[in-house]
Amino acid sequence: MSWLPALLAAGLVTFATRLSFIALLGRREPPPVVVRALRFVPPAVLSAIILPEMLVRDGVLRPTLDNPRLLAGVVAAVVAWRSRNVLLTIAVGMGALWALQALGLR
Repeated sequence: MSWLPALLAAGLVTFATRLSFIALLGRREPPPVVVRALRFVPPAVLSAIILPEMLVRDGVLRPTLDNPRLLAGVVAAVVAWRSRNVLLTIAVGMGALWALQALGLR
């Protein structure tokens, strides 16, 4: 049960952080520079989550052509760039990963 206080503290800090933005900026229009900067938050967060999964395998950096996650990620990136369709990108990326793994790449 020693993890419970840490979990509660992390939850309170997260809640306080989110509430502070709502309480402070909820009634005001943010400056245009802030609105422009906030547009880049989702791609930055998504990149921070996805890139380590694509490049690191079993604790080892593998930016090589025998890495099926990297190859599937490149295929998905091309589909995203050309189509701008999220569902198509996910479907093609997952299909490419499964196909590469079926071919024996691990």
